[in-house]
Amino acid sequence: MKKTALITGVTGQDGSYLAQYLLEKKYKVLGMIRRTSTINFSRIKHIQDKIEIVQGDLIDQLSLIEILKKYNVKEVYNLAAQSFVPTSWNQPVLTGEVTALGVTRVLEAIRLVDPKIKFYQASSSEMFGKVKESPQDENTRFHPRSPYGVSKVYGYWITINYRESYDIFGCNGILFNHESPRRGIEFVTRKITDGVARIKYGYSKQLRLGNLNAKRDWGYAGDYVRAMHLMLQQKKPDDYVISTGETHSVREFCEYAFKKAGYDIKWKGKGKKEKGVCKKSKKTLVVVDERYFRPAEVHLLKGDYSKAKKELKWKPEVSFKELVGMMVEHDLYRYEEMKKQGNKPRK
Repeated sequence: MKKTALITGVTGQDGSYLAQYLLEKKYKVLGMIRRTSTINFSRIKHIQDKIEIVQGDLIDQLSLIEILKKYNVKEVYNLAAQSFVPTSWNQPVLTGEVTALGVTRVLEAIRLVDPKIKFYQASSSEMFGKVKESPQDENTRFHPRSPYGVSKVYGYWITINYRESYDIFGCNGILFNHESPRRGIEFVTRKITDGVARIKYGYSKQLRLGNLNAKRDWGYAGDYVRAMHLMLQQKKPDDYVISTGETHSVREFCEYAFKKAGYDIKWKGKGKKEKGVCKKSKKTLVVVDERYFRPAEVHLLKGDYSKAKKELKWKPEVSFKELVGMMVEHDLYRYEEMKKQGNKPRK
């Protein structure tokens, strides 16, 4: 008999890769979506006929209980959240309601329906925030720098609380930044690769970015969902940092993305006046825009995944350059096809 897994946030980047992976593992996959008028199924359209879509909401306790009761769920992967950090300053209460209290509602549903259901909580490197040490591991102190990061810290601790109080098999995956061609265009990595493709095909002249000095540990989302699954297959529940152990700046990401599209960038100026200039054409392709600065910046994130490597036998497979390359190629293809069809992209 197939094991049934529930994925909240199934239409997102991570949800789509995880659903695909669990199907390969012969799971019955339930994908939870909210009752909204417009739902974007583009990331799961290639597997949509193989998963069962169920309606539920992290702010609706009863809907979660009903799903767990009806489908005999064995594993829950809680990936749903208000996950865009800048939005968390504009909507801090909603972010807390969904990203923090939503975790409690899922755990409480598990406690009431079947405490043997295994639970994965998508924690985040944004919990570390203003880091006191580098690299960061499972014992590094949290100092979140956004309402999103604060909400994730709550979700982390309530998962541990239910594990210790009710013996629920709950695991936190402290995932560092993970990207892919399925990443939302509002995120800086995809904004860069999309911007590069727009410039290449004449739809834009410049790419406007915020803090070029911010450094992140970027991995491939397809690698990271393997770690999520592995956590719930262990004998005992625990918490794990999932990362690459490497750090790169936004500037480096930008530079390599342009290089993949045939542009060599030279940086001129400093701070808010810094700009990226094409060595060949002398055109300014990248400019700094203060609108994209965070109120409280997280300057450096670098993870130590030694524990996951030792206990889960997990390690990242896609390198930084391979990741940037696949994202640029995806967006170049999109705009090439758009141009062939005579369509224009959204501004």
